[in-house]
Amino acid sequence: QVQLRESGGGLVQAGGSLRLSCRASGRTFSNYAMGWFRQALGKEREFVAAISWGGGSTYYTDSVKGRSTISRDNAKNTVYLQMNSLKPEDTAVYYCAASSTYRTDSTAAYAYWGQGTQVTVSS
Repeated sequence: QVQLRESGGGLVQAGGSLRLSCRASGRTFSNYAMGWFRQALGKEREFVAAISWGGGSTYYTDSVKGRSTISRDNAKNTVYLQMNSLKPEDTAVYYCAASSTYRTDSTAAYAYWGQGTQVTVSS
């Protein structure tokens, strides 16, 4: 089992920045690729970004590419999502998730999920 807990969400004005954190406990963190997903009210959960086991490879959904950076610190069992130039359409609950498979944007590939953290971007 891997337990994940997100933090860092909040209310920010359009154009602002937030850094989300997700701390893992349980099994060896570096054994998992990590992803961030988000779910806006009334919409399906969608992929945001993913990072490989060692952190050397990342990829993003087009809507956040160039504005967001995913990173991880395996010594701290933590994955981050730095989000800049935030837009109202970024408003959602953001979830981190762990997978044994890298480079997948399918929710089905992620076995472990956090409870989510709310990000609200005002216009």
